[in-house]
Amino acid sequence: MRQPSLIARRVAAASVGLVVAAGAAACGPKDNDAKGAGGDSTPHKGGTLTVLNSQPQSDFDPARLYTSGGGNVPSLVFRTLTTRNRENGAAGAKVVPDLATDTGRPNKDATVWTYTLKPGLKYEDGTPITSADIKYGIERSFAPELSGGAPYLRDWLTGAAKYQGPYKDKKGLSAIETPDARTIVFHLNKPEGEFPYLATQTQFAPVPKAKDKGTKYEEHPVSSGPYRVVRNDNDGEHVVLERNPHWSGDDERKAYPDKIDVRSGLDSSVINQRLSSSQGADAAAVTTDTNLGPAELARVSGDKKLADRVGTGHFGYTNYIAFNPKVKPFDNPKVREAIAYAVDRSSVVNAAGGSALAEPATTFLPDQKSFGYTPYDPFPAGKSGNAAKAKELLKEAGYAKGLTVTLTHSNDKNFETSPEIATALQDALKKAGITVKLQGLEDNDYRDKIHSVKTEPGFFLAHWGADWPSGGPFLAPIFDGRQIVADGANFNTGLLNDKSVNDEIDAINKLTDLNAAAVRWGALDKKIGEQALTVPLFHPVYKRLYGSDVRNIVISDWTGVLDISQVAVK
Repeated sequence: MRQPSLIARRVAAASVGLVVAAGAAACGPKDNDAKGAGGDSTPHKGGTLTVLNSQPQSDFDPARLYTSGGGNVPSLVFRTLTTRNRENGAAGAKVVPDLATDTGRPNKDATVWTYTLKPGLKYEDGTPITSADIKYGIERSFAPELSGGAPYLRDWLTGAAKYQGPYKDKKGLSAIETPDARTIVFHLNKPEGEFPYLATQTQFAPVPKAKDKGTKYEEHPVSSGPYRVVRNDNDGEHVVLERNPHWSGDDERKAYPDKIDVRSGLDSSVINQRLSSSQGADAAAVTTDTNLGPAELARVSGDKKLADRVGTGHFGYTNYIAFNPKVKPFDNPKVREAIAYAVDRSSVVNAAGGSALAEPATTFLPDQKSFGYTPYDPFPAGKSGNAAKAKELLKEAGYAKGLTVTLTHSNDKNFETSPEIATALQDALKKAGITVKLQGLEDNDYRDKIHSVKTEPGFFLAHWGADWPSGGPFLAPIFDGRQIVADGANFNTGLLNDKSVNDEIDAINKLTDLNAAAVRWGALDKKIGEQALTVPLFHPVYKRLYGSDVRNIVISDWTGVLDISQVAVK
């Protein structure tokens, strides 16, 4: 995601809003088949699905949501021009039409995209959905009081950089045209072959202007999907959805339950205990933001019935070491390479919860075809590091007697950028003659420090997740020199501004053949990786329990979490 500082909570929110939740569904048949534990495996309509979450759905305005593929709970209420394919595994990483008849028709250089709405689309009150409503929904997402959504539209739409939304500027965005009630045309200031991915974001949900209540719209957003909001208490702590009588069905959402009851603000251990016990309404319950921890997973793995109720997924997400090459001694590439060789990924994986919850990484791009994953390891150190090679490089760098450095990390217990990972690295680097002092910061201070060009340390832990399953939103924010932010939140941690890299990003963005683009992203990942500006450590694995009466488990490579739109209850 564009803001790695939000990744951890998005991995949670992704569940609630599926903002970036988990990831690719690399589960076996027990995890991904259309059944629950025992009984009739055929999905049926009816019943109530309970959602037990730790993070509340605090934003239920499509303008303010930052989701991947339209979100999980939000996607039940908001349809968008395109959406994610609701299938298991790699097939689920594809973008497909939703409100539109196709994924978009680009002009020759992908600077103009045209969409046609399907006929007969209606809101929950029976009024027709029009292209003007989608244009208005996008325009209101520019209003400062409704900020929070993905920033791409401001960057991509022609003349949109300073637009302040329809409440202040009644003229609207000239970059979006609606020649008739079913046609909408987008004019971009540069080629963007991945525009169909962006059109899955909730900012592309239609909003009827007459029903817009500004910041209060989220209390009862007008539904274009299979469910409507009938209750929203305590800023998303308790949300109840019931069927939208005017939803005529669509190609992606099954919408089996009659009612969705979302309860949030719960402790993660309580959620897992309730799902494990599956008593009463909890038998028909799921979570969209709470993973099993190492201890819980060990207990669940020893119980076959519980193990059969664990969904496994991988979201496009990488945990890594970041270097600031403007800070000594990390301005010396050999020092960075020495650290890369010294890293013991086995110990890091153990610190992250073990191989069931983390997979070692040597590439920045996640291990999924849609990202353009290309296997490579520029500094092969084996599973447990190569201390001898690291010492050799340190000697060449002028540090034959060793080196003392400071590693900055978060004190938040997230098993990603937290003390457990930092300590594992400290132990490994010691074997190579590198003494690591640990600087642990409270999470807010940590994020502020690492995302400011003025305060960024030389050596720190970081992570990044994808806004959609492609190499573009993964590599560009971290390595495109034009995205370095001098006064604000900066995510190009290596401060890389390489013209050849920037030019290749532009060239790939022109491609509307996403398979061809993926190959190019993979090659670019390898080129950048050889500069040792980052050291990939591991990709997380998501393990989540679901209730004994839950059926039709679908986990895609787009989200990595159970897709509520497909779930049925006994």
